[in-house]
Amino acid sequence: MQIKILGAAGTVGNSGFLVKDDATTLLLDYGLNPGKNMVHPMHVRPKDINALITTHAHLDHIGYEPYLYVGKGIPNYATRPTIEISEILLKDLLKISGERLPFTSAEVENLIRMSNPKEYNEEFSVDGLNVTFLNAGHIPGSAMVYIKGSKKVLYTGDINHIASRLLEPASYDLPEVDYVISECTYATREHEDRGKEEKRLIDFSNEVIESGGTVLIPSFAVGRAQEVAEIYYYNNFKHDVYMDGMALTINDILLKNPGFIKDPNGLKSALKSVKYINGWAERRKAIKKHASIISPAGMLVGGASVFYSRKISTDPKNGIAIVSYQVEGTPGRSLVDEGEVMLDGKLTSVKARVLQFELSSHSGKSQLLEMFRKMKGSPTVILVHGDGDSCESMAQELAGMGIKAICPKNGDIIE
Repeated sequence: MQIKILGAAGTVGNSGFLVKDDATTLLLDYGLNPGKNMVHPMHVRPKDINALITTHAHLDHIGYEPYLYVGKGIPNYATRPTIEISEILLKDLLKISGERLPFTSAEVENLIRMSNPKEYNEEFSVDGLNVTFLNAGHIPGSAMVYIKGSKKVLYTGDINHIASRLLEPASYDLPEVDYVISECTYATREHEDRGKEEKRLIDFSNEVIESGGTVLIPSFAVGRAQEVAEIYYYNNFKHDVYMDGMALTINDILLKNPGFIKDPNGLKSALKSVKYINGWAERRKAIKKHASIISPAGMLVGGASVFYSRKISTDPKNGIAIVSYQVEGTPGRSLVDEGEVMLDGKLTSVKARVLQFELSSHSGKSQLLEMFRKMKGSPTVILVHGDGDSCESMAQELAGMGIKAICPKNGDIIE
């Protein structure tokens, strides 16, 4: 068996991995970094691949997949929420960055047409390789990929072992493997207690609103927006909560796929308690309310949150709650690190209160080490999807545990 690294080596994003066993080659994810300086994965020819396996619907894992469907295309396997959400995110990506992409909406439609929905723990065969999706706990529909051929391979995709309001955590009880391709996004960091972070968010929201302000929560449309709605609902938040943008469409998909949600009835109740914003007239009214507004995009790259941030950032009575990871080079990262937003074409200091809250959908250092500690067999660990010294740091930790770990470069082949 051979594993080739196409992306996500030494960085967060543009994930892509080829797994070849005899005459069968699987491509695991094919993403891009959609920021200002768009980063593509390494080139692969569709004719050299038997099938595409998609772990979850985030652009750094799916953003380059339509390129594979310029011609006839290949089968794609994913969970149903991943397929449905991917279509929405990819068409939105085309609206924002279409001139920089090597595909059109026709290729997106081909990708969706060639997609085959699979359930968790349902084993299926792809040209002699047996594949099973396991719950990854990252976003709704996210999956780890377990492949059985001449060797056994586990690809974690993005993984979270910490329970959230929205999702069950990934399990530590995993099958025996020879190779693990694992993310290490937070290999050098521990996460704050989620319960305490929820309380901080509720307290901050109450303080801002009761002082005559408005709270903006820029949130990823998939998962984070719904989780924040549940946090408000389960904490009996007494002020109005609004939700805007693509999150409203994602809500419908999640409610149609209750098997991928921790408590479908709880989510349904939480979303009923939220006021939906449809159109600019309602948006302009909401910005004047003493309330919380949940709005994509989570990094302030496009979406209605750009409009809200411009309006809310100029008043010290208002607050901005950052609840998502902010990639280097995004407006959200500039807001967190420098306290600045783009107004009228120039960076301007923010007057509103800005606080960051730890609601990560990735496992932290302790959870990753626990996963590796409980691995069956004697696997070789291939560490990817980590910035800075994350890979090297985790590799050293694993070496101390007697586990062989590799920090590959893009283009590397592991045999």
